[in-house]
Amino acid sequence: MNPASTADAAPRDLPSAVLWDMDGTLVDTEPYWMLAEHELVESFGGTWSEELALQLVGNPLLVSAQFILDHSPVDLSAEEIVHRLQARVVEQIGVAVPWRPGARELLTDCRTAGVRCALVTMSWTALAGAVVEAVPEGSFEIVVTGDRVIHGKPHPEPYETAVRELGVATADCVALEDSPTGVRSAVAARVPTLAIPHVVDVPDIAGAVTVPSLAGLTSSDLLPTTLGPTAPARP
Repeated sequence: MNPASTADAAPRDLPSAVLWDMDGTLVDTEPYWMLAEHELVESFGGTWSEELALQLVGNPLLVSAQFILDHSPVDLSAEEIVHRLQARVVEQIGVAVPWRPGARELLTDCRTAGVRCALVTMSWTALAGAVVEAVPEGSFEIVVTGDRVIHGKPHPEPYETAVRELGVATADCVALEDSPTGVRSAVAARVPTLAIPHVVDVPDIAGAVTVPSLAGLTSSDLLPTTLGPTAPARP
């Protein structure tokens, strides 16, 4: 039996489901995205700064594409920008999957413990698929991507979609996020949230608890009762 697809496999002292952000949480693809942005803008004769790149972290891809259009000489459509950037990131993942510290181990532990997992990312299906292919089959029961939802993060729709498709109680889940945009999305969906800041700082947000890393954490460390939706964030 596949533990990731067993609805009632997780004991009560474990989350019913862990909802994973991808870029910056599961895999350290933000440098890949930033390189792709630099290459794209420079190919049109422009320049791209780290300051500009950081403003795109966690955003829906079409929002990021419009930001590039507004701050560079790139004259592609927003959809073309997304496809160009994503193809470049997929190419880099094909060379090396940049796992975040502790993420792969925690995902394995969830699978072993029978805790269901969903991937909730603003990347589109092609990129999410490349990452999902790099983990054991069945690790993610549900994959919610930016091209599957109408409203991207920080809107609650991505996390609401994952919870609905899993058929679990929101309060019994835990979301893992690295950006303010993603944390706000999960908290707005009333999902207890663990913030793991990476490329950008995450401010104190009610409903989220902050930890420096996933390294050393197991599924039993992700109890929703300790990360309730009204729990104050802590440094």
